[in-house]
Amino acid sequence: MALKTLMGTYNQSMDVKGRMSFPVKFREMIGERFIVTRGIDHCLLVFSPEDFDRLNERFREMPLAQGRDIIRFFTGSAVEAEADKQGRILIPQPLRDWAGLEKDVVVMGLGERCEIWDKAKLEEHDKALDDEALLKALEGVGI
Repeated sequence: MALKTLMGTYNQSMDVKGRMSFPVKFREMIGERFIVTRGIDHCLLVFSPEDFDRLNERFREMPLAQGRDIIRFFTGSAVEAEADKQGRILIPQPLRDWAGLEKDVVVMGLGERCEIWDKAKLEEHDKALDDEALLKALEGVGI
């Protein structure tokens, strides 16, 4: 059985038009069409259309008072992206602005989704990680 977990980290470049190469390994697993939206840490999230639909189903099951802002945040900013013949996707300016994407970007596979980060912002984020908090989180899942 083939592994269906998106994983790994890839350094990419974004051109001035907002196009970037999306890793072949991820395209093979997700497909040539995917959904790109805002992420909590000022990164972008990438889902297959099917996984994005499942996520939205869970949002719709939430009470309106809890789910409305989440739906606005994730679904309201989402766009469909399709890789061109060179394997590039176009990230619209509002999403580039949200994530602070410039030239050097990082694409990470994280299970059922990917994240796209500005490389410098990801390095800052990683430096701020608390090893003790990570250890507690790992203990919570039995590792």
